[in-house]
Amino acid sequence: MIIKNINGKEPQFGTDCFIAENAVIIGDVIMGNQCSIWYNAVLRGDVHFIKIGNKVNIQDGAVVHCTYQKHPTTIGNNVSIGHNAIVHGCTIHDNVLVGMGSIIMDECIIESNSIIAAGAVVTKGTKVESGSIYAGTPAKKIKDISTELSSGEIDRIANNYIKYASWYKSKD
Repeated sequence: MIIKNINGKEPQFGTDCFIAENAVIIGDVIMGNQCSIWYNAVLRGDVHFIKIGNKVNIQDGAVVHCTYQKHPTTIGNNVSIGHNAIVHGCTIHDNVLVGMGSIIMDECIIESNSIIAAGAVVTKGTKVESGSIYAGTPAKKIKDISTELSSGEIDRIANNYIKYASWYKSKD
């Protein structure tokens, strides 16, 4: 893994986290507990800060970045960011699933208990309503999330990634 200080800023990690050997975490990145950063994921806190809550998984090939001196990236608790997603200069609240290959642009706010569908492009400044699913290019609301979908997908995936991470952690 590449953990790199830049401009006097050093990544900080909570407890019980898994960082894949080829993940890249640079600069002003603060991570909570029980997080996992997977293979080829890149978190670049070089131009602004990235703050990540507890129980967040950033899956293979995902990129988390910011906009210089304008837009940090903040990710809440119990968030899954799917394979090859791009999360850039935005705010993601708690209990969110960001689908594979999706893009979330600057100044977006993804409210709690929401799903961004795989391949969706959430354009600059979009506010995703709590309890909804957004899909398409540009992403639009397609429906409300049921309680079953919220606990069945958002919670299931976040909990599964804690389990998967445990498989990779060294057993001294």
